[in-house]
Amino acid sequence: MEKILEVRNIKKFFSGQKAVDDISFSINRGSIFGLLGPNGAGKTTLLRMITGIFFPDQGKILFDGKPFDPEADTAHIGYMPEERGLYKKMKIGEQAVYLAQLKGLSHQEAVTNIKEWFIRLEMQSWWNKKVEDLSKGMSQKLQFVTTVLHRPKLIILDEPFSGLDPVNANLIKDEIDRLAKAGSTIIFSTHRMEQVEEICDHIILVNKGKKILDGSVADVKSEYKENLYQIEFEQMVLPEHTAIHLFEVVKKEEKSIIIKKNPDFTTNDILQYFIHKGLLVHGFRELLPSLNDIFIRLVEGSPKTRRFEVAEK
Repeated sequence: MEKILEVRNIKKFFSGQKAVDDISFSINRGSIFGLLGPNGAGKTTLLRMITGIFFPDQGKILFDGKPFDPEADTAHIGYMPEERGLYKKMKIGEQAVYLAQLKGLSHQEAVTNIKEWFIRLEMQSWWNKKVEDLSKGMSQKLQFVTTVLHRPKLIILDEPFSGLDPVNANLIKDEIDRLAKAGSTIIFSTHRMEQVEEICDHIILVNKGKKILDGSVADVKSEYKENLYQIEFEQMVLPEHTAIHLFEVVKKEEKSIIIKKNPDFTTNDILQYFIHKGLLVHGFRELLPSLNDIFIRLVEGSPKTRRFEVAEK
């Protein structure tokens, strides 16, 4: 697929310390890309190099197939930093127009685009309010609008759901999905793993300035699966002598069990075992690890967990 952004072996040092240490990745056009990592992992430094705020000490960045040129290419990037940058005393409509014009829109284009976005996000009555009168969630919606209203090719969102209630969070999620389908590429930076599972196509995980994981969400979850399965029965009557060569029972509930399958056997072997024992199986599904479990395991060096969080395939 066509790449909108390629990061090749970039490094950044501060006072002799490596904030970003030889990181490489690429992002497909129109995808939603998750940049994950704990606080201090190097995510913000990485984003600031992608947006031209910092320059790499080593390595290169390609934007839209060419070496990144901050003067020309930042006009095609929308960046919503975690530290918000709104002018508290300005009226909302006036501020949105000003920021749109900084991105190259004419006054009329800015007003038209802003009104369209204000309608989409139910902000029509905000035009003459001041930023200082907004709640954190309302400020977040305004910041999102000012990030995307110039229709950038690449949109970078750093913790975009901070302060939003569930209704407005879903509203923003829908808009992120709509923007991606319309051709924009999204970089979504967060430490909230459940949001990543819902939104992202592809992720990288950075820790202590290094990339430690890179892949599609589906492939990553498949790579770290533990052969865990949940089996539901019409009635729970387990045989006294369970076939320990086939599986280990690791959790038992009223009418279901969670097992760890011996990798030498197939799921059909497991089903045939219970059928031969006269048990009616109502449900059989693999339990994939959540991204949160994978994140903790890799960042903290934790052993494999058995929290049995059921994630969608």
